[in-house]
Amino acid sequence: MSNFTGDLLAEVIRAGVVESVHNGHLALLNSDGTLRASIGDIEAPMYPRSSIKSFQAAAMVRHGLKLSPRQLAIVCASHSGAPEHFEVVESILHGAGLTRDDLLNTPDLPLGRVEKAAWGTNPPSRLAQGCSGKHAGMLATCVANGWDTKSYLDPEHPLQIAIKEEIQELIGASVMSTTVDGCGAPLFVITTHNFARGTHTMRVSQDPIYQEVVAACLAHPDMVAGVGRLTTTLMNQIPGLFVKDGAEAVELLSLADGRACIFKVSDGSDRAFPAIVKAVLKAWEIDAEIDPVLVRGGSHVTGEIQVSHSLTQL
Repeated sequence: MSNFTGDLLAEVIRAGVVESVHNGHLALLNSDGTLRASIGDIEAPMYPRSSIKSFQAAAMVRHGLKLSPRQLAIVCASHSGAPEHFEVVESILHGAGLTRDDLLNTPDLPLGRVEKAAWGTNPPSRLAQGCSGKHAGMLATCVANGWDTKSYLDPEHPLQIAIKEEIQELIGASVMSTTVDGCGAPLFVITTHNFARGTHTMRVSQDPIYQEVVAACLAHPDMVAGVGRLTTTLMNQIPGLFVKDGAEAVELLSLADGRACIFKVSDGSDRAFPAIVKAVLKAWEIDAEIDPVLVRGGSHVTGEIQVSHSLTQL
C-alpha cells in the first residue's frame, strides 16, 4: 500500500519544541540518473502541477511553436503577474493572431504578493492568472498546426495528446490517469520518481528542443516566476540551476550535469521550501544564500523551520 502521507521533511520549531511537521516525498538523482536518496514513497501517484510546465512546453516546441527565449520562458512559468509578464504573454498571442480573449484558463488574481497588491480591486482575469503564459503557448501551437483553438483544453485534443506523449517519453512510463489542473488544462498523474527521471533526461538529452526550453528558462528567471520569488532568486544566484515550483507544494530542481530532485510536501504548504531546497543544494555541495524561515513570538525570534535528519543526511 502506498504511503500517501510520506515521511518527515521538515519541522517547525518554537522555543525548542516541535510545533508542526511537514511530511512528504523526495527523489534525489545522481548525474547518471540513478537514485541517490529517497524519502517517503516515491512510487506513489502524485500530481506534478505547474512544476511540469517545461515538459509541456517541449511538446509545444516539438509541434511547431516558435518563440523567443523570453517568450518560451513564460510558457514554462507560474508568473507573478507583473506588467512585464502580461506584455510577454500578449506578445505570444498577438504573434499567433490572437488576443487575451482567446485564453481559456481560469481567471484569477496575480500570484505574486506585491503584484496582487498592485492589482487592487480589479476583478480576476485570465491574463493575470499565473498559467496564462502556458495557455498562450498552447494556443499559438494550435494556430501553427491548424488545430481548433476553442477546444484546446480537451484531453482528446491533438495538442493535449502530444503533451501526454511527450511527458511519457520523458518519464519512461505511462501516465497513471488524467484529471484537470487548477488552470483548466489536463493534468497527468505520475510518480515522484518518474518525474525526477524526466527532469534528469531533459538536462542530459542532446535533443535540441529540451536544450532550447531549459536554456530559455535559465536566461530569463524573471519570467519563470518573478522578483522576490524563491524560484527566480535561486536561478539568478546559481548558474545552471533550473527550478520550477508547482501548486500544492511540488518542487523541481536540476543541474546541467543531470542531477535532479523532485519533492512534494504532503500538506500542500510551501513554507518549508527554503529549508528543504537548501538541504538539497547542500547535498550537491552548493552553498546557497537562502534565508531561514523564522518562527516568531511577538517581535522576537523563537525558532525556525528545520529539515529532518533524513534531509541532513542526503
